[in-house]
Amino acid sequence: MRAIPEGPAAEAPALKNLSVRVTLSVAVLLTLAKLTGWLVTGSMALMASAVDSLVDTGASLVTLWGVRYAQRPPDYDHRFGHGKGEAGAAFTQASFLAGAAFVLAFQSVERFVFPVPLEALEVGAGLIGASLVVACGLAAMQSWVVRRTGSTAIAADRAHYLADIAVNGAVLAALGVTEWTGWDRADSAFALVISGYLLWNACGVAREALEQLLDRELPSEDRRRIKEAVRACPGVRDIHDLRTRFSGDRTFVEYHLEVDPGLTVDVGHAIGDATEVAVRKLLSGVVEATAHVEPHGIDDARLDDAVARKR
Repeated sequence: MRAIPEGPAAEAPALKNLSVRVTLSVAVLLTLAKLTGWLVTGSMALMASAVDSLVDTGASLVTLWGVRYAQRPPDYDHRFGHGKGEAGAAFTQASFLAGAAFVLAFQSVERFVFPVPLEALEVGAGLIGASLVVACGLAAMQSWVVRRTGSTAIAADRAHYLADIAVNGAVLAALGVTEWTGWDRADSAFALVISGYLLWNACGVAREALEQLLDRELPSEDRRRIKEAVRACPGVRDIHDLRTRFSGDRTFVEYHLEVDPGLTVDVGHAIGDATEVAVRKLLSGVVEATAHVEPHGIDDARLDDAVARKR
């Protein structure tokens, strides 16, 4: 489910840019460290972690593009803004992660059938231990940024590093089992489990991105609160055909507002403006609310009726 931002909308761009720059720099360093460990030890599980970090680096580059694209103001061709750039970046990350998972699964099965002895396990364990600490720090930073901004792209990038924490833990376990038992296939068995976890994680990231790309409604509780806030405004008789969606850190709310038929256009417009202000105060982050004012009791085709018939 989409994260509702806690912080002021004005600080969101700076926090997002800082997060993606730090994440990208650390991702490059982690990739180099793990590739070195794989070359020294020959560990298939360590190679799985290195490939995961390589995917993280590519994902961070995509996140950097998505965040910057989403920050562009509305233009002639994109009058709703560019917020879905973040969802596009998140879906691309999911594709990277799924591809890496399938490749690792194939290589893990091959190594399980034809095991290879590992070397310098202490070096590999030290590198993975340090990587685990760094990944925990990055995930904590990104969680804070997501709470403040509601960024879809950074939330997807955080999913990579939460997976990285699990992957590093599995690699440590694989190296430990190999060291204590001497079973050469332990390494590839753990690598196969890691690939399955990466694929599961990729499905979760893709699902979150598709909710935004396909204009999924806000949660039922948020919709209920919006209706209550609108109905509480003076002059409002009722509300129908409420439609909501979100794009990056921006939420769009549209609804038909019913007022007394005898009101002047100026008065009806003022009531509509008041309800839009109430909606913007109700929800966090950047909110664009649009009220379509119409006379109470009008008999016309309604979206609510069409949706109810399809249930």
